[in-house]
Amino acid sequence: MSTHVKNDFIISSNKQYLDVEVIYNYLHNETYWSKGIPLRLVETSIQNSICFGVFKGDPEKGTSKQVGFGRIITDLSTFAYLADVFILNEFRGLGLGKSLVQTMINCPNIKEVRRILLATKDAHGLYAQYDFQGVKDKNLFMEINQKEIYNKMS
Repeated sequence: MSTHVKNDFIISSNKQYLDVEVIYNYLHNETYWSKGIPLRLVETSIQNSICFGVFKGDPEKGTSKQVGFGRIITDLSTFAYLADVFILNEFRGLGLGKSLVQTMINCPNIKEVRRILLATKDAHGLYAQYDFQGVKDKNLFMEINQKEIYNKMS
């Protein structure tokens, strides 16, 4: 599935077009949520998720550069989790993040999913535009958060 967005940008869910090095470098070096993640875990996460790449140019013609990414972890029926959503810094402010989130939540594979979750420290305004809201019953969810696990893998 490919979606044309503003100007010369395309969002595609074809994993063959993904530039794993771009994804890995951003997740490993730039994010607060996965800093230090090993390459093998990035590769495994891509294999086991519905993924979306944002490209400047046409990936079908091999004339593109990947500028964004997002993935959905889901059982395709009752639950989905948006993860690793990003636009490279030099391409922010063009509406690409909005287009990416809209494409992800309108993905046919998750249109009937009852609950879609995500975690964000700084993009509440972006996600609120697509009906995401704070969890009302904070006692409903629990977590195991191994913040230092990537340091132990090095």
